Amino acid sequence: VQLVESGGGLVQPGGSLRLSCAASGFTFRSYAMRWYRQAPGKERELVASIPSAGGYTNYADSVKGRFTVSRDNAKNTVYLQMNSLKLEDTAVYYCNAFRGLYDYWGQGTQVTVSS
Repeated sequence: VQLVESGGGLVQPGGSLRLSCAASGFTFRSYAMRWYRQAPGKERELVASIPSAGGYTNYADSVKGRFTVSRDNAKNTVYLQMNSLKLEDTAVYYCNAFRGLYDYWGQGTQVTVSS
């Protein structure tokens, strides 16, 4: 099982980034997918989630209206489009695959918002 995040980097406030998470080794289309983030000294926070077949998505209040989660089950990939980035969005972002007792994590990708 592998989840590999990419797309992180350094961006100025107000900028955009698109994170990707490529999945392999399990039946991606059967799993709900989530994006979490963890800032230094803080607990890991659920940012966004999308069910296995797509459709209804859910977001943390802090990112509503700015972030969009999507998935492409044909490509075994989940995305997080992040717009209007703020300094407080700086964190390591992790993707997570969840189905019942099964719970897989990626290694994370760093997002730094700085002027």
